[in-house]
Amino acid sequence: MSSSLRTSAFAKGLNTETAFDVLAVAKQLKAAGKDVIELQIGDSPFPTTKSALAAGKKAIDDGLTRYCPSLGLPAFREVIAETVKKEFHIPATVENVVVGPGAKVFEQFFCELFVEPGDDVLLFSPQFPTFEPNIARRGGVPYHVPLKQSNAFRPDLNDVEKFIKTAKKPKAIFFNFPHNPTGGVATLEDLKGIADLVRGRDIALFSDEPYCHMIWEGSHNSILAQPGMMEQCVGAYTFSKSYSMSGWRVGYAISSKPIVDMIGKMINTSLSCVPPINQTAAMNALLHDTAERDSVMQLFKLKVQKLVNALRTVEGLEVLMPEGTFYVFPNVAKICERLKIKSHGLAMYLLEGADDKKGVACLGGECFGTAGQGFLRFSCAEPDEKLLEAVEFLKVAITREDRVKKYLETHPKYKA
Repeated sequence: MSSSLRTSAFAKGLNTETAFDVLAVAKQLKAAGKDVIELQIGDSPFPTTKSALAAGKKAIDDGLTRYCPSLGLPAFREVIAETVKKEFHIPATVENVVVGPGAKVFEQFFCELFVEPGDDVLLFSPQFPTFEPNIARRGGVPYHVPLKQSNAFRPDLNDVEKFIKTAKKPKAIFFNFPHNPTGGVATLEDLKGIADLVRGRDIALFSDEPYCHMIWEGSHNSILAQPGMMEQCVGAYTFSKSYSMSGWRVGYAISSKPIVDMIGKMINTSLSCVPPINQTAAMNALLHDTAERDSVMQLFKLKVQKLVNALRTVEGLEVLMPEGTFYVFPNVAKICERLKIKSHGLAMYLLEGADDKKGVACLGGECFGTAGQGFLRFSCAEPDEKLLEAVEFLKVAITREDRVKKYLETHPKYKA
């Protein structure tokens, strides 16, 4: 029986995070017996840190299985405030903290707070794939500016100034540094310059900072530490990367008290609260697992360096050592041009078509917006030997022009 229900225009046009789509294909192929090296999704290969695990188990035994305040456990919020003050020099108190299920949900809450239909929202492209759907939820208008390899994928202050002066209704900026997918990092001078441009204007800034502990030289700087920015910014953080807690779904946001209180209402009316078991585990990670975290971050750095060095041996490929994150974003435009294939087509060919028994899962740059065309994104979530094996597979795969041609015949959407 056909349904007479009509779905919304937003639902019909909703895009998803491509990494999870490719993950599903990779798992399906592995289940069918294919040997797949999975470099498509940004998950940690390391176990959750020890104190977090122990505290989570104890919280279950202690019966912390009831509702708790929508803003988060007061003791946890206090620890978060002290942590961001110490680590990032953000002048936070407990009133500036709200707990959520990871960082991603705060994209939606930010847009619900500030974006009205027709408002322009600045996106540095390539961008994290869920930014645009959350802007679309509110009828906002994405305003794309490119991050360029020639500028180490740093934000250009001229682009921000142009947005403020030329967009019809400039209202918000999505800011994500260290940057996914490129690994670019905004300098302290970049942050000061952007803060000076937006300070005092009716422009809100969402600062997505899940890779705050994955800075490979120096330490992380947050725009929320700039004078006056707490009143105009929402900073989002997660335990997924730093403490290998992606499945626990714990994160938090930092902002002014009025903004935090409004986000608390949004959590109250949608999620109720984050499970206290999960919050207790995360609180103990902050209190006791700093040394373990920093040790794991160094292992990630070594992984990134190994992958970059290996990729630099591939003919026709150019790659920067990322300033942060555990992603490597090589430029494969010359290879794609020679093979007459789009960059995400190249990624899917490596997974599905390059070999019958083996494959490599990664993402084409256009999964992160048009500015990502001609790039691939590799995560470093597999063991070191698998990273090197993936590069050797890539070297051979791009020489099999007959297989590329055959793959494009059955997947014409990937033809360049």
